[in-house]
Amino acid sequence: MLAHTQRLGTAPLDGGGSVAYGVTGSGPILLVVPGWLSQLDLGWSIPAERMFHEALSSGRTLVRYDRPGCGLSDPYVGPRTMALELETISAVLEAVGATGVELFGWSLGAAVAAQWAAERPEAVRRLVLYGGWTSGAAIGDADSRQHVLGLIATHWGLGSDLLTDLFAPDADPGTRRILAQYQRSASTADTAVALLRLAYELDIRAALHRISAPTLVLHRRGDRAAPVDEGRALAAGIPGADLVEMEGRSHLPAMGDAKAVVDQVRGFLGLPPLRRVVATGLTPRQMEVAALVADGLTNREIADRLGITERSAESHVERIRLRLGFRSRAQVAAWYVAREPSK
Repeated sequence: MLAHTQRLGTAPLDGGGSVAYGVTGSGPILLVVPGWLSQLDLGWSIPAERMFHEALSSGRTLVRYDRPGCGLSDPYVGPRTMALELETISAVLEAVGATGVELFGWSLGAAVAAQWAAERPEAVRRLVLYGGWTSGAAIGDADSRQHVLGLIATHWGLGSDLLTDLFAPDADPGTRRILAQYQRSASTADTAVALLRLAYELDIRAALHRISAPTLVLHRRGDRAAPVDEGRALAAGIPGADLVEMEGRSHLPAMGDAKAVVDQVRGFLGLPPLRRVVATGLTPRQMEVAALVADGLTNREIADRLGITERSAESHVERIRLRLGFRSRAQVAAWYVAREPSK
């Protein structure tokens, strides 16, 4: 499968500021309503996440976005509400010129996508909900929720490590390490706490019966972040919804058996199955240069290390960036660390 290029844009919000969105692929629009935190640039550099989104981009124009205050979006200091979540979807869809869309919401985004589908039935053609819940109160007990919120607030580094182990237990060590860094890059501790508190507070049970779009609910049986009973409750509350319970423990859809998730989503959307996705590769020399970029070396330092000119080192880095479809050295570094657990 050919690598896709992520095209970035911004969408203004009514209250001021803007949110960043990324577009890949072509065809009808499939909007991804994200989970807890996101960072479009760095997410594109994590091999497993990129392969997952590229697979969904084949036959669809895949649109993803960073919430206000997250990733590439403008800072945000206001309250975190369902109303803001729905306004963000409206702003992104208006920016890309979409009217009727397919929605793929996962984790916190599943609750938001379901609420959007209930309030805008004319705008939603199909709805996929992965790893979601009907009530945030069902995510652990009150003591555990307060413990997690307190840990993130006082020690964001330790908190991101803990949640990475919870969200992606099936990922390799390198990917888990970069996922923890990714969360810290995507958000401040205050924003992370506010969004997780929103996840715990949302209750969409009263809206489910108003969803009329064909709906697929996916949930991994061993998901430790969102109990499978909540996936069952989502499907039971939405008229005509199909429920597929999948094996695995990872809460993040791109981790673990991501191909099984992709196959279910593509089949539901009427898209043909894909042949096995192969990660974009580099030549041995390019891998060597990528390793040095990941170590934080400048082009001059890379040149000295490899015995080449600085111009040659700069050319190597540029070819790596273009081959992987990246915009920055930071993305190259994150990609390499996620691929190489020993780094």
